[in-house]
Amino acid sequence: MTKSQSVLGGMPVNVVKVPGEKKDHKVFVYALSTCAWCKRTKQFLKDSKVYHEYLDVDQANPEDRKKIENDLRKWNCHVYPAVLIDDKRLITGFKVDELKEALGLR
Repeated sequence: MTKSQSVLGGMPVNVVKVPGEKKDHKVFVYALSTCAWCKRTKQFLKDSKVYHEYLDVDQANPEDRKKIENDLRKWNCHVYPAVLIDDKRLITGFKVDELKEALGLR
């Protein structure tokens, strides 16, 4: 895993990149560092060898956190984890079956 400085919605934030063999989809996880379901989602993606990036929103500075939360509201999203796939589909919560279907996993 590597941390990098990235730009989300025009604001700099720390994004963690998790290596994986499966790179068919762009996968971004919005999480909270203390959330058990977020940890399970990140572990599921890692165990499934899916390349993904994640951001623990609660670890961002207050200004960045507000911007991120505003961006998520555009998706009508108010829960974590929130998994954005190919910038088109948002899956909220730990939903293995939906993740498998969306990512073409067995």
